[in-house]
Amino acid sequence: MDADLEHLLLIYALQNAVKHDAAPKSGTVIGTVLGKHPEFRSRARELGPLAGKAIAEVAAMSQAERKNRLETIAPELLAELSETHEHVRQLPALEGAENGVVMRFAPNPSGPLHLGHARASILNDYYVRRYGGRYVLRIEDTDPKRVDPEAYEMVREDIEWLGLGITDIVYQSDRLDIYYDLCRKLIEIGGAYVCVCDAERFRELKLKGKECPCREQTVEENLELWQRMLEGGFYEGDVTVRVKTDLAHPDPAMRDYSAMRIVNAPLHPRVDATVFPLMNFSVAVDDHLLGITHVIRGKDHIANTGRQRYIFEYFGWKPPVYRHYGRMGISGVVLSTSGMREGIKSGLYTGWDDVHLGTLRAIARRGIEAEAVRNAMVDIGIGETDISFSWENLYAKNKELVDPKANRYFFVPDPVEVTVAGAPLHSAHAALHPADPSRGVRTLVAEGRVLLPKADIEGRSMVRLKDLYNIRLEQVGDVLEVSYAGDSLEDARREKAPIIQWLPAGTGLPCTILRQEGDLSGLCEPLVAGEADRVVQFERIGFARIDSADGGRVSAYFAHR
Repeated sequence: MDADLEHLLLIYALQNAVKHDAAPKSGTVIGTVLGKHPEFRSRARELGPLAGKAIAEVAAMSQAERKNRLETIAPELLAELSETHEHVRQLPALEGAENGVVMRFAPNPSGPLHLGHARASILNDYYVRRYGGRYVLRIEDTDPKRVDPEAYEMVREDIEWLGLGITDIVYQSDRLDIYYDLCRKLIEIGGAYVCVCDAERFRELKLKGKECPCREQTVEENLELWQRMLEGGFYEGDVTVRVKTDLAHPDPAMRDYSAMRIVNAPLHPRVDATVFPLMNFSVAVDDHLLGITHVIRGKDHIANTGRQRYIFEYFGWKPPVYRHYGRMGISGVVLSTSGMREGIKSGLYTGWDDVHLGTLRAIARRGIEAEAVRNAMVDIGIGETDISFSWENLYAKNKELVDPKANRYFFVPDPVEVTVAGAPLHSAHAALHPADPSRGVRTLVAEGRVLLPKADIEGRSMVRLKDLYNIRLEQVGDVLEVSYAGDSLEDARREKAPIIQWLPAGTGLPCTILRQEGDLSGLCEPLVAGEADRVVQFERIGFARIDSADGGRVSAYFAHR
């Protein structure tokens, strides 16, 4: 028996690794095995160590070795992958990528990642997988005012969940000496100066296309001021290093932008420093030194691309190939990190994974898989046209993944207990999955008293209890009289009677489904308690991830229909 289980874990670990060109994840492999072979569910606790052994074996293989091994022991799974890959959308080719690429994903650790981050990270990952090369995770943490110490780990966890093929991790806060050295060099070659003008006065001059007095300082004067900055001779707001650009540029934002500034508070959680680079300087420096070949980002960064080109030109560096995609509007969830943080503090949201938020951890808690997010983002692509994010497309992608795995169960919201007059003792044998008879059935025994959803029986003269029988309903004064109306499905269809969920009285577990539009409370089948951390389908309700099943109560996060 153990040999069979180990074999299954190995072949599904191989399939997952071949599909994603990365080491498989334990949870994904175990979930696939249990979904396709429910006979092993009683042994779920044993799977962790066995899965770990299989994953270690697969992780040590090259991608070619994985494919060869999978073709040898389970060729049908390799064929299944080939059929699936035929339908994967191909994005436009990248200029100059024939010999491989070096891409980067560069989040700020101000909070966990959200759907907006997913687009950039997945599109860059797509091209690294397509062309081969390196994928740099660059943590842009040089603004202490935007750093949340807890976000460092949250970002790493979100990236692991997404399955990005990160090869290098760089923290900008570890590179301050590099930025200081190149800032000094930029001053020495006349590409930057240290400005001590009042911020408002400088802004007025910039809008008029006029230079401030500091722009004509000698290199020696600028270097002296720069050294004073490093030695703590200035305070926040007193001074900034500016890159010399074109003061006649039609966009005032491009004129002499800031490269270095002082931040006295809050203290940075990783380094003891007060002088920090601004984004356009550190990004240009790192893109060059890290060998970034291609940059894919939103067109809201077009102006930043222009600013960064000045740095490349001053130092004689070759810039990356830039591609700017259109804006992606996302409605229906909260994406503002500051708004989310305030909502969590006030108790409006339960945490970063609250159902109302657009964080990746909130998406995952609802039972939406990383592969569905990836497929949806690749479908959106890198076009320059602004779009609205389609939740329906994401849900359709996720349904393709969870529908074959999700067991079916009854959930009765707002239950009403009734006695069905004249009903015979009857057992319903409902399939755990209609497309996979091997999973077996759930047996629900009706002894005349059943629980029905209140909204589904109001105003009805007949309904059919799914997999059971028909009942008639008649309101007599304040009393609802319910009687057995036979087993014929044709009779129910003839009277256009809806098919509704039900439970035998006294058997349901209290269950709350957390939804964006409001929680739904009721009772569910007792077997749901064994589905913790898996997605199920509550028939006629939709797919939901069972978040917990403790103390005889079930909590579920609604995913979609």
